[in-house]
Order: sequence, then structure tokens, then C-alpha cells
Amino acid sequence: MNYLFTSFIFVEKLEKMTFDVDKIRAQFPILKQSMGKYPLVYLDNGATTQKPQIVIDAITAYYTSENSNIHRGVHTLSQNATTAYEEARSLIQNHINASKSYECIFTKGTTDSINLVAHSIGKTIQAGDEIIISALEHHSNIVPWQFLVEEKGAILKVIPMNSKGELDMNVYAELLTDKTKIVAVTQVSNALGTINPIKEMVKKAHKVGALFLVDAAQSLQHFSVDVQDLDCDFMVFSGHKLFAPTGVGMLYGKESVLKELPPYQGGGDMIKTVTFEKTTYNELPHKFEAGTPNIVGGIGLGVAIKWLSELNLTEVQKYEDDLLNYATVEILKLEGIKLYGTAEHKSGVLSFLVDGLHPYDVGTLLNQQGVAVRTGHHCTQPIMDFYQIPGTIRASFSLYNTKADVDAFIKALNRAINMLK
Repeated sequence: MNYLFTSFIFVEKLEKMTFDVDKIRAQFPILKQSMGKYPLVYLDNGATTQKPQIVIDAITAYYTSENSNIHRGVHTLSQNATTAYEEARSLIQNHINASKSYECIFTKGTTDSINLVAHSIGKTIQAGDEIIISALEHHSNIVPWQFLVEEKGAILKVIPMNSKGELDMNVYAELLTDKTKIVAVTQVSNALGTINPIKEMVKKAHKVGALFLVDAAQSLQHFSVDVQDLDCDFMVFSGHKLFAPTGVGMLYGKESVLKELPPYQGGGDMIKTVTFEKTTYNELPHKFEAGTPNIVGGIGLGVAIKWLSELNLTEVQKYEDDLLNYATVEILKLEGIKLYGTAEHKSGVLSFLVDGLHPYDVGTLLNQQGVAVRTGHHCTQPIMDFYQIPGTIRASFSLYNTKADVDAFIKALNRAINMLK
């Protein structure tokens, strides 16, 4: 029997209930372990989230009983794998409210998705065309557009931010012109946690005829996202930040836009006919899915999405907001703490420094006490340059974290500060 289907029955029976963090945590085996004599406190969710048992089981079950290449296979294993893979696509469609399943393109992740869009749009970019990004972007939403600046003579404009980590919407409106071809902005900053007003930004971009790409790598795991409500032309995200395996992600694109774009790579499923004289391309979504995909990753992403969709995401968001507020209050009780990213609308991130201490040293001592955080520039060097700092210590939260995690983190941080000073 198709494991994806049986897994989803299991999830539906298990999770049709009010959000309960203890029941959530029980589904994540990695959270039960200790780091030496300390229980693991995992606060590096902005880098990658942990995986519930049901996703781990789905991966094992696929390789145990369904492993086969997908599409065009006439044998049972291939048909089962294809069904599971395409069911996953439909589940993602429903979760983000895309109008068609073939508007959802499997990729290797957020970075791959952005490169796909930049490469394909780049075929139509001319010298003098304008691309707008923001000061809050991850490197993966900066560098692909810089390629077009270098190769095509395009102009890259950047929406500035203020000291709180909020974008200047007045300047954004001024940057938009009839030469603007695409705006690409993160929905939630991975370094600061800022939630950007994407719906408003999309409307303004469309008024000048520009396309809009939303980087949702840091948002879908925290709250509901509706692509039709946002009216974005593209949205990208990664599975591994969404309780799913690494090496898989998604590009959503409006059907009308995707049909006009040339393919990104050649070979495999993206072709309809091939002769030495000419190749014709396949229909959506296969036009952008060259080669054998990460099949088990796609299936795992479907399982994770289904698992997440069975939760009340409004309750999840409120729980995480309360947890972040609690952590913010507690960390500011310590001496020498400087927070970076104090936007009015935030999600899941505490980015900070301790006066006189190097973030790596603090992170190392936290790790020795079982607390996993991330230190450095978080692939957002322009943000660090804005604040004139080399990097921060980042504690990033997910739906399985608790106030007990926060208390252990604060206790460990206080001890680290005292040791280093």
C-alpha cells in the first residue's frame, strides 16, 4: 500500500486537536537525547528544523518497499512512487493555496528555486532593466540577481532598513519604476526575524508591471501563507526548514508566468520530443524538473506539509509569539545584552551580542551546556555591515520549543557570560 497515504491517515487521527507542545515534542526523537550531562536544547531552527517520526518513517518506508524511479514506469513500484510524489505536490498546492498543482515545481531548495527564476527571467533581461531586493536578504536572494547585473547590465536596487530591522516602505515606493522587472524579498528575515508586509509590497510592484518573488524559507513553518491572497508571482521555500528532508524545496509560480519562462536545465522529464535538429519542452511542472528528482525528499516534504497542515497554525503562531516574547524579556534581564532586530512584527528569532564577548566563544560555551544556537553572519553579511558588527548569536525557535528550553538557554547563557568575563 502507498505509504504516503497510510501515513496521512495516521497524521489525521493523531493531530486533529488543539495545539499541545508536549504531544508535538514527543514526535521528534532527536529532542529526547542529551549532550553529555545536559538535555538537548535545540535553538537553531532558522538553519534547519528537526523531523517528526512520521517523516523519518516515510523515508524508511520508501526505500524499504517503494524505491523506484518515477514517471513513465509501467511496473507497480514506479507507479506507487509516482503516485506518492505527485500526491506530495498536491498537498503542497493545497497548503499554500496554489490554484493548480502544476504551479508547484520541485527543486533542491530555496537557493535552487531563486536561481531557477533568476536564470529563466535573465533570458529576457536587458541592459538598464531594474531588479529590486531588500537589505534583509539572505545571500541566496542577492547573488543570483548580481549575476544578471554582471551578465546583462541590469541595475540592482536595494530597499533600505532602519535600526530596528524594518524596511523603509517609502523608499521602496520610490525605487519602483516602469523599468522594474522583478522584486524579490524575504517574507521573514532569517537573521533578525522581521516579518515584511509582503501583500502591500506585491500590490505596489504590480502597479508598475513588475513580477514579485517571495522568499518564504523562514515563514511557512511559523504561520499560514496563501499565495493567491498575496498575489505573488513566485514563492520559494526549502523542505529542511519545514520539518522535511534536506535537498528538496519548492518553487511556486503563477501558471501564466511559468508558461512564458524558458526552462532552467535540460534533460530528463523536461522534454517532450528530442531530435538532433530540435527539442520541444514538456508541459508544467515537468518543464522545470530536469533529471531524476529527489523522490524521497519530495515524498518526505509532502508528509511534513500534511503533518503541519493538521495543526491549527493560528494557535502555532500565537504559541511561538508568546515564546519569543518570553525569551526576549528573560534575555534582557542579563547584563550586556544587545538585541539586533527589534521590529514590531517578528517571528521566531533572537539575534544578539554580549558586550565585550565574541559570539563564537559564547556559542561554544552554550554548546557545552547542551544548547544549540548559531553564531556568525547567517549568510546576511549586508545586515551585519549595516550594524557594523561581524555577526550575532542567533537563537531561533520552532513549535516544539518550550519555556523550559528558554529557561535552560538563559541559564546557560548567564553561566557562559560569567565564565568569559
